[in-house]
Amino acid sequence: VHAARDPNRPAIIWANDGETLSFMELDRRSMRLAQHFRSHGIHRGDHIAILMENSPDYLVACCAAQRSGLHYTPVNWHLSPDEISYVVQDCDAKALVVSPAQLKVVQAVSKAIPDISVRVVTGPAFDDYEGLQVICQRDYAIPLDQSEGSAMFYSSGTTGRPKGIKRALPEGVWGAVNPGGTFFNAFWGVDTSTIYLCPAPLYHAAPLGWITNILRVGGTIVLMEKFDPLNVLQLIERYKITHVQFVPTMFIRMLNLPQEQRLAYDLSSLKRVVHAGAPCPLEVKRKMIEWLGPVISEYYSGSEGNGFCAVNSQEWLARPGTVGRSLFGPVHIVGEDGKELPPGEIGTIYFSGLPTFEYHNDPDKTKSAFVREGWSTLGDIGHVDADGYVFLSDRRTDLIISGGVNIYPRETEEALLPHPAVLDVAVVGVPSPDFGEDVLAVVELKEGFNAGAALGQELIDFCRSRIARYKCPKRVEFAVLPRTPTGKMLRRKVKEQYRESGG
Repeated sequence: VHAARDPNRPAIIWANDGETLSFMELDRRSMRLAQHFRSHGIHRGDHIAILMENSPDYLVACCAAQRSGLHYTPVNWHLSPDEISYVVQDCDAKALVVSPAQLKVVQAVSKAIPDISVRVVTGPAFDDYEGLQVICQRDYAIPLDQSEGSAMFYSSGTTGRPKGIKRALPEGVWGAVNPGGTFFNAFWGVDTSTIYLCPAPLYHAAPLGWITNILRVGGTIVLMEKFDPLNVLQLIERYKITHVQFVPTMFIRMLNLPQEQRLAYDLSSLKRVVHAGAPCPLEVKRKMIEWLGPVISEYYSGSEGNGFCAVNSQEWLARPGTVGRSLFGPVHIVGEDGKELPPGEIGTIYFSGLPTFEYHNDPDKTKSAFVREGWSTLGDIGHVDADGYVFLSDRRTDLIISGGVNIYPRETEEALLPHPAVLDVAVVGVPSPDFGEDVLAVVELKEGFNAGAALGQELIDFCRSRIARYKCPKRVEFAVLPRTPTGKMLRRKVKEQYRESGG
C-alpha cells in the first residue's frame, strides 16, 4: 500500500552511509525473496532462519517471511558455531538467510544442518548460496497467497539450551488490520511522520517488533550497525528522529559523554524515548528525564507476548521504580503456595488475558510457565501497589537466599550505583558453608578510580548506610562486566564465573 501511494518515500535509511531503501524497493525485493522461498516448496507455517548483522537486507528478509506466512527466527550471530547450529536445527528451518560475513560460520556447521537445502546470501543482490541464480533481479511467475507470518525468537536460556517462543500464526491476509498493531501505533504516537532510530541488534525482539509496526504504518527506519552514544545524538539531529528505543546501559553510556557533547546537538524532534529490556537504575532514569524532558517512557514485556505494562515520565516520577500498569488484562501476584497475593506483597508475576504461547520442542518448560487458571509468567518477582502499578524485584533465578532470608539483588545494586566510583554492578549469590549463599558485588569502576581493598570496604559501608546490613555484600570484586552487543549486562555469566571459582 505504501509502495503504491508514495513509492519513493524512505522506508529504511542505513545510518552508516545514508543509503536509502524506498517503500517501492522494499516491496519488490521482499516479494521476490518470498517467491524464491515458495519456488523451493516453502509454504505457510514453515520456518526460516536469519543469520545476519544489522543491514537493510535483514529487514528485506524479515518482510519476505512476514508477508508469506512463515515463521522466522533471527539468530544471534555472536553465538558459537555449535549454538548457531542448535538454534537453526531446533527451529526446524527449511531455509537459511545469511550475510557474507557469516558464510564461514555456515560452512563450518554445514554438516550439522544437512536438511537446509535453501541457503541465501545477502549482499549487492540476494543470491542462491551456491551462486546458481541472482534472485534479487528476477521476477517470478509463482502466485503467492500473501498471509501473515510471525517471528519466533529464542529465549536467552538461564539454564540449558535456549528455547524458541512460538505463537500461532495470525489469521488473515498480509497487511490486514491488526488490533495489536493499531493499539501500538496509537499508544506510542506512531504514524506516517514517524522516524524511528534503531541502535540495537535486529535479532532482539523489541527493536524488530517496533520496526515491523512502524513500517506497517508507513514510518521511516534509521538503522544503525551498532550502538555508539555520540553517533546516536548526531543521528537524532541529522534525521530529526521522533522515536528511539534504548536499554538502560545505553542510557549510562550516553550520560557518561562529556557535557559539552551531550548539549551540542538539537534533540528537540524527539517525541518518545522508550526503554525496556532490563531494570533501569533509579538515578540513571532521573538524570535522563532531567536531560531530555518528559518524553521518556518505559515498558515491561517479554518475547512471549503474554503481558505488557507501560509508564510515562510523570507517572514514574510519582512512583519511582514502577514499570507501569498492565494495558492488556490483569496482573496476578502469586505466592509460594500458588495463591494470589494482595497488593504490596512480593511474589511471582503472572499475566492473563492475552493469547497463549509455547516453548518450541519443550512441553515441560511450557507447562512450568502456566498455572491452572491459564495465567502465564516470565519468571519475574515483584508486587503491585493499590493502584495497580507493577514493581519488579528480580527474576526468580537471580534470587539470593542467605540464611533462609530472600535477598533481591536489584535492591542491593540500586544502593551501590549512586556511589561516584561505580559504573555498573552485578550482585550475585555465591556458595557459603554457613548461610547457603553470601552476597557478592562485582563492580565495574568508572575511569579514574583504582580497585583495591580500601575501595571495596568503602562500597560495603556505603551500601550499609542505605539499606539493611543483611542485604549488603560481604565482599566486593572488581571486573569489567560481560555484556551483550546492546550493552546489557550478562548476570548469568557473572554468576557462573564466581560460583565456579568458589565465590
